[in-house]
Amino acid sequence: MNATLEPAATPRNSGRRWFAGLVALGGLGLVAAQVPARGWGRRGALDPQERARRLDYRIGRLIQGVGGTADQQQQIVAIATAAIADLQPLREQARQARLRSLQLLAAPVIDRAALEQQRALQIQAVDARSRRTLQAMADAAEVLSPDQRAKVAARMQARMQHRFGG
Repeated sequence: MNATLEPAATPRNSGRRWFAGLVALGGLGLVAAQVPARGWGRRGALDPQERARRLDYRIGRLIQGVGGTADQQQQIVAIATAAIADLQPLREQARQARLRSLQLLAAPVIDRAALEQQRALQIQAVDARSRRTLQAMADAAEVLSPDQRAKVAARMQARMQHRFGG
């Protein structure tokens, strides 16, 4: 009989929930950042009006699900829209860097120093995107109350368990 014991709720769990809420908001930011690139299953990017409509819809569902207000929704949509605009040039830089790396790897002679330099540039670009995404997550988290952030975290945790099994 190997009974597994469930850990008792501790104050540390509330910190985890808060962090999970921030991660969930980050996930929202990442989804929003992918809208221009992939068009949610379509070929090519969505037009700006359709992208804005979908972003507003998804954030609206999230806000409604945690008991948020229309004002909170507008604030978070504005934050996400600004983040998307800021991330778009960084996405193009990353695409160009990947193409440059492929060119270096396809060359008759492998220039390891140039590949390393390209890798360093890609790491800098990833860091810049990560910093901007985290800024948007924190800004969006500040719009929500602590209770709402906990609800967002619980929803996202349930989605992760359903989607990834754990």
